[in-house]
Amino acid sequence: MKRSDFTLERGQSRSRNALPLQRLDMPVDHHVSLKNYTSGRTTRIPKDLGPAQSLQGFDPTYRNIIDYIVRITYRIWETNDREVEYIGECYSLDSQVFDDYGLQLGNQKIIVDTHHTTSAFPDIILDAEEVIWAGNDQIGFHTSHLTRISGTNTGSSRYGNATGKTVNFLVIANCVALQNDIFLEHVLYNTSAMLQQLGIDPWEESARLVKNPPAGWPRSQKNWDQLRSATSPAIPISQAEPITGFDPDTFTREIHDNIWNGNQSAIINSYAENLLFEGATERIFSGRTAYRQYVNELRSVFPDLQLQVDEVYWMGNELDGWLISTRWSAEGTHLGNGIYRSPSGRTCQMWGITQWQVLNGIVQKEWQLFNELDLMMQILAD
Repeated sequence: MKRSDFTLERGQSRSRNALPLQRLDMPVDHHVSLKNYTSGRTTRIPKDLGPAQSLQGFDPTYRNIIDYIVRITYRIWETNDREVEYIGECYSLDSQVFDDYGLQLGNQKIIVDTHHTTSAFPDIILDAEEVIWAGNDQIGFHTSHLTRISGTNTGSSRYGNATGKTVNFLVIANCVALQNDIFLEHVLYNTSAMLQQLGIDPWEESARLVKNPPAGWPRSQKNWDQLRSATSPAIPISQAEPITGFDPDTFTREIHDNIWNGNQSAIINSYAENLLFEGATERIFSGRTAYRQYVNELRSVFPDLQLQVDEVYWMGNELDGWLISTRWSAEGTHLGNGIYRSPSGRTCQMWGITQWQVLNGIVQKEWQLFNELDLMMQILAD
């Protein structure tokens, strides 16, 4: 399919047709950015909606893609009269959502799940901490939405009776949207962190879920292949469209390969000494030494781990710095003792989303989520 041929009416099937990004699709500055959107705000949604951007087919309420992502989240989750049913207006009927457990199909599933969560956490807040975007209104906007969820568990949920405890954890959702519809999403909730904050042991919950699997679990090989290949370019941008100077695509792919498959020299060469990191199951630390320990924890449990980068997009320039979103996946055999109990010998699937702040070719901050609760379930499965 040619990019110029990618014109579809609302309601048509788009998920199978989400196109990989090219270098020209990446914003070259931070003009349309969350930082500019929320700077000086006094309300949850700023009165100044930021610079206008072409949004053909989108609701005229939205001024740019940042406004769209932040505002629909607020409308659905947070307003006094929250509009959960509005999901039907901004997710397509045939939307594909890859989550911790597998592939979820259709906007009605999202509506049901959202009603469940807002019932369990009536005071829930989803506050955007970063939105990295690329693309346009002709081929689709790709957005990586880093959000902090907070709320008090005063209602029963699939995890049991109300605990009265307050939670605070991250979610990263990578979406593709066209004509006001999100039609493809990869989303990771820090579910294991949420469970711990509720006083629930993630291993015990994993064992329960293995016996009573959620929709989509265990994922099929076909769904795993779909998860990995969705929007992935046949040839990495850095190879298809090489440039001189700093290339975010080359930078990202080489670092991930070196750290997770190689000798980890990139930790010294490409990470700030005072790196700030936040990740799955309440891993929050600073510094390169702590980061290396974290990587080695996982690599020692899965000594044959092979990680691949599935998609990279970015915004920025060398002067102002870069915001980079990376979606990655990996397979490995559970052969080592450590954080995941005794070796099971099972081949496991891992996938994650990483956001970086990069300045002068050095990663200053990293946010990374992966399917850790699902990983525990895979280890416990018969």
